[in-house]
Amino acid sequence: MDVQKVFHMTGGIGSTSYAKNSSLQKKGSDRVKHIIIETVEELYLASTPKSLGIADLGCSSGPNTLSIIRDIFESIQKISQKIHQPASELRVYLNDLPTNDFNSIFRALPDFLMSLWPETEPGSSPSIFMGAYPGSFYGRLFPNSSLHFVHSSYSLHWLSRVPPELYDEEGKSINKGCIYICGSSPEEVARAYYKQFREDFWKFLRARSAEVVAGGRMVLIFLGRRGPEHVDRGDSFLWEILARSFAILVSKGEVEEEKVDSYEVPFYAASREEIEEGVRREGSFEVERLVVSASESGDRAETEGGISYGKRVAMAVRAIQESIMTNHFGDSVPLESLFDTYASLLDQQFAIHHHHHIQPLTFVLVLRKL
Repeated sequence: MDVQKVFHMTGGIGSTSYAKNSSLQKKGSDRVKHIIIETVEELYLASTPKSLGIADLGCSSGPNTLSIIRDIFESIQKISQKIHQPASELRVYLNDLPTNDFNSIFRALPDFLMSLWPETEPGSSPSIFMGAYPGSFYGRLFPNSSLHFVHSSYSLHWLSRVPPELYDEEGKSINKGCIYICGSSPEEVARAYYKQFREDFWKFLRARSAEVVAGGRMVLIFLGRRGPEHVDRGDSFLWEILARSFAILVSKGEVEEEKVDSYEVPFYAASREEIEEGVRREGSFEVERLVVSASESGDRAETEGGISYGKRVAMAVRAIQESIMTNHFGDSVPLESLFDTYASLLDQQFAIHHHHHIQPLTFVLVLRKL
C-alpha cells in the first residue's frame, strides 16, 4: 500500500465524514490551545515580521483547521493593537496528502474570511492569504525560510508507510492476530515500528529545518505513550479492541482471516524519551516545552447527543481508517458491521474499567528553530 496515494480522512460532510467525526480531536486541541496562542504571541512580539508565514500540516478537511487559524489571526490582531503596530499580513499554507478533500476547505473560505472582517476598516486588520500545499510532510513542502510558525494537530503519529519489516520473505505478516503492537506481538514488531518512526520524524524535522526561519516555532500535537512499554491502556488498547472486532467478523465469515492478518496500521505512539531523542539527533530545533495532556473523564460522559462514547470513538476511527481499509480489503469489507462491533466492545470496556483506566495520551511539543 502506498500510504501517500491512499490515506486520507473521509471527505465531504456526510454522516461518516471526518468533518462530522472529528470532535474528539477538536476537544483535545482545544485543551492545549493556550499553548499554541502563547507560542504565536511570543514569536510575534519577538520579531513582528511584516509578513508572517504559518503552515498547518495535516490540516485534513472539516472545521478544525480554520478554527485554529481564526484563533491565531485574532491573537495577532490583539497584539498589534496593543503595541500600536500595523498588523502583519498572514500567509497561511494548508497541507495534507494529495487525496485530502481540500475542496471542502475552499468552499468554507468565503464565509470564513467574511467572518474575520465583519465591520473593520480596510487596513486595520491583517491581510490573510491562504493556499493549499498537497504532499507528504515527511518531505520538503515550502520554500526556504518561508515559515515563522508551524502547527500540526493529531497527524505526526501517522507514519509514512507500514514498516516493511512487519512482513517476512513471503510477504506474510509476522504480527498475526494484531494490527498494531499488542501483547502477543514478537519483539521485532515494536522494533520495526520504532525504526519507521525514527526515520519519519527525522525526515519531518530535517524538511522543516530548511523551511522555518531561525527563531521560528513549531507546535506539534500528537498521540504518544507513557513509558517504555508499548502495550498500555492508551492507543495500543484501542487498536487491540479493533483487532478483536476484526476477529469477530472473521468468525462470522464476513472477512478473510488472511486479509486481516496482513492488515497493519501505519501508526506509532512515541514516548517522551523517543521524541526528545529524535529532536536531539536531528539537531536543528530545541525543545521549549513538552506537555502531556490526557483526556478528562468528563469527555467520556456516557452519551453526547444520544451517542455513546464508544460509538464516538468508533466513528472517529472509521473517518480516519476507512480509506486504508477499503484499499486493503476492497469494497467488500462490511464497515458498518465492523464499527458497530467496535463501538459496542469499546462501550463494554469503558463500563468495566470506569473510563479513566483507558486513556490515550496527547503530547504537545513546542520546538524553536536554532
